[in-house]
Amino acid sequence: MSVESAYTLLFEGALLWMGLLLLIMLIRAIIGPRVTDRILAINMIGTMVSSCICILAVVLEESYLIDMALLYSMISFVTVLILASTYIAKTPSRGRFASEVAEEVGQEKKWLKAYQEESGKEMP
Repeated sequence: MSVESAYTLLFEGALLWMGLLLLIMLIRAIIGPRVTDRILAINMIGTMVSSCICILAVVLEESYLIDMALLYSMISFVTVLILASTYIAKTPSRGRFASEVAEEVGQEKKWLKAYQEESGKEMP
């Protein structure tokens, strides 16, 4: 067995293993009990597909596939950001958190103004 055939066997085994893992992640994305599980599964699918494309680029000796993998990774990243921001914005606790932060900032401004009046110093 030559080194090249050993590498080919290794890459084919890795592709088969990643294909099995892709199916498992697809099942998790479909039946995931929470939305976060589904978003994470979609993120993992994107990462694994990019890895599979890179392995195929090495096996087929086609360098343009690396560019395609990078493009796919960027699209997958943007997709996960959009999904996450969509579901986070609909969470009712987020509005409460934002109002609490605004209230704390208001209290700090009042404290800073009172400190400046007492000491007569300007804070940078």
